Amino acid sequence: MLDMDLTLLLSTVVLFLVLLVVLNKILYKPLLDFIDNRNDLVKKDLESAVKNAEDVGVYHEEANQIILDAKNKASASRIELLASAKADANKKLEAKRDKLEAEYNEFIKTLESERVELKNALKSQMPLFREAIKAKLGKI
Repeated sequence: MLDMDLTLLLSTVVLFLVLLVVLNKILYKPLLDFIDNRNDLVKKDLESAVKNAEDVGVYHEEANQIILDAKNKASASRIELLASAKADANKKLEAKRDKLEAEYNEFIKTLESERVELKNALKSQMPLFREAIKAKLGKI
């Protein structure tokens, strides 16, 4: 009986060891390899996500810089256009002033020449007015 108990115990131990080796090859190693591969993939995905976040930050800064440059350029263009428009308006205003000044001076010259002509015409008519006044005074 002792021999049988020992054989049973030995066979149980051998069976247990064989079962461990078989389970190790069939179940545990593939499962551990799968878990290791999955951990590696998760690690790579995490690194990729961090890199993408950094890239997004860089792109965000670049976009902000582009927007700032565009705003500065638009502001400079607006200032330049306003200055150009003011200069054009001032030129037109000055041209109109010069034209009005010339017309005014021409009007003054014409008025002066008409005054001289009227004065000369009145001087030439003076003897007739004197005669008419004498005739009227003579009737009184």
